[in-house]
Amino acid sequence: MITYALYFAIGCFGLGLLFNLWRIVTGPGQADRVLALDTMVINIIALLVLYGVLQGTAIYFEASMLVAMVGFVSTVAYCRFLLRGDIIE
Repeated sequence: MITYALYFAIGCFGLGLLFNLWRIVTGPGQADRVLALDTMVINIIALLVLYGVLQGTAIYFEASMLVAMVGFVSTVAYCRFLLRGDIIE
């Protein structure tokens, strides 16, 4: 029964990724696009964790932590680039 719940959750987060992609393409402003990219990173982390639970291995949890750190740094760098025009002063 848990397998069906995991497949349903993976499908829901996959659909969320498609909606995020749509928001990136048709976003009315730059802030909406940055928020969609950040939400996309969160959905990818959730997919990695769900797949790790489905497979029963711990390596996907470590991969999700790496994606979370890289996603945070990239979101901060992209916001800084939009606000100031450069990343490194």
